[in-house]
Amino acid sequence: MKEKKEKKEETEIQEIINHYFFTKGLSLDEVKENAKKKKIIYSRHTRPAKQLLDLSGTVNKAKKAIDKVSAWANSRNLDYAIETVLKKWPELNKLKPKEKIRKPYFRGSLMVKSKSSNKWYVIDRSGDWLEFAGKEEEIEWRIED
Repeated sequence: MKEKKEKKEETEIQEIINHYFFTKGLSLDEVKENAKKKKIIYSRHTRPAKQLLDLSGTVNKAKKAIDKVSAWANSRNLDYAIETVLKKWPELNKLKPKEKIRKPYFRGSLMVKSKSSNKWYVIDRSGDWLEFAGKEEEIEWRIED
């Protein structure tokens, strides 16, 4: 009976580790191949995966925690590991991916809106502010990182 329980825990731990690598953009075959080439030391992740499983209680909760930390870290161009999930556990509900900022452009030039006069201005290549005389539909909104 004890052997079955250990075997089950091992597969749950493997499932958590494999999910972690999936969030990093690796498939199971790529993980196996990299492990053979010693690019990934799979056993290094077993202890933190077991700790995460103990902390979360279920594999699904552990996977959700990894997903949340993954989205948070990727939006900030940060690297993360299973240990990061453990460190961020107390503030897991507060972790949000960084919002992408949309900026207005007109014909490739950045625009700003004056708060005092409530008018749009186009900043040309020389840095001069030119009052925008076009239509609101002509403004192109780009997502900035």
